[in-house]
Amino acid sequence: MKRIESPKNARVKHWKKLLTKKGREETGCFLLEGFHLVEEAVKSQAPLVELIVDERTTIPPGWDVSDVPVVIVTETVMKAISSTETPQGIAAICRQRPHELTGVKTALLIDAVQDPGNLGTMIRTADAAGIDAVILGEGCADLYNPKVIRATQGSLFHLPIVKGDVAEWITRLKEQGVPVYGTALENAVDYRAIPQSSSFALLVGNEGSGVRRELLKMTTENVYIPIYGQAESLNVAVAAGILLYSLQTAQ
Repeated sequence: MKRIESPKNARVKHWKKLLTKKGREETGCFLLEGFHLVEEAVKSQAPLVELIVDERTTIPPGWDVSDVPVVIVTETVMKAISSTETPQGIAAICRQRPHELTGVKTALLIDAVQDPGNLGTMIRTADAAGIDAVILGEGCADLYNPKVIRATQGSLFHLPIVKGDVAEWITRLKEQGVPVYGTALENAVDYRAIPQSSSFALLVGNEGSGVRRELLKMTTENVYIPIYGQAESLNVAVAAGILLYSLQTAQ
């Protein structure tokens, strides 16, 4: 095991770069923090490059990490690479894993959702709802942003998530017989009018402007969720959760 005591160490500087989008794109890696996220990565056999462990912390005995290099660091070093105020004492470097999507029957298409918390929550919800895949369109927050990763609570390791052209995916899914439902306030039907199905795709959009009009024109149908109170709208992640569960046949 290697030991690092100084935040000025070159390895530490490399880790800190992974807190930036540029650093993640250049290296093809990202940083995980905390016991739960690292454990989910281990259980999912994610491509871990190394474990970073605070000298006061013990790796849980049930983790199968015998093939993963371990670096022991001081509390100061752990704080230097952490994006949280109170690091849990364990972190990991993981390679980004590309996915090829085939045979998709259910999907969540996300158009320009910029809030990391919203994006991560929708990925977690899609995982809970048993959705086959998530497609991130142009303008979305970076999947490997630390806030997105935390909000997924490990779900980014449970289902394929790909970046792509939403318009191309709408066409592709419809050609495969998968109906695509957009979310809109105008020229839309109450979501409860849509029959439940084991095959569908849901398209949600930007927090402020919603789904782009050109995409809404491509969908099978557009739906809305009625507002009974005085709220102007629903949070996009909440709306996605309601629709993902409501549109599909009970599993």
